Amino acid sequence: MAVRLNPYLNFRGEARDALEQYRRVFGGELTVSTFAEAGMEVALEETGWLMHGQLETPDGFTLMAADAPSHMPLSAGSAHSVSLSGDDGEKLRGFWDGLLDGGTLTVPLEQAPWGDTFGMLVDRHGVAWLVNISAA
Repeated sequence: MAVRLNPYLNFRGEARDALEQYRRVFGGELTVSTFAEAGMEVALEETGWLMHGQLETPDGFTLMAADAPSHMPLSAGSAHSVSLSGDDGEKLRGFWDGLLDGGTLTVPLEQAPWGDTFGMLVDRHGVAWLVNISAA
């Protein structure tokens, strides 16, 4: 079996919405399991939250996410970001547009001093993204 590394994002009641947005942006197959389906004990209003969700995209991305129940600590993830890079400018700009929808622009997607096109944003779920399009 191969080894892989992928982001695992944590939310408080927003994991499903976040993963559905990412599926609209990146495409792919989304599988989810709620706390109720897993038989886990959480507050009644949290039973429909995601215990685990996983998006597998056609480009080989894997994004995982879950909701932290109210009895578990959750701190803001400002020290982390997800990076997208490559040379398919059209595809990466499409990802950028989809992630920026409802989000906040941090650094415009434009030519960087190193020659690539680079930008940063925080999506509407509070996840920071970096996009780098390699120069031709």
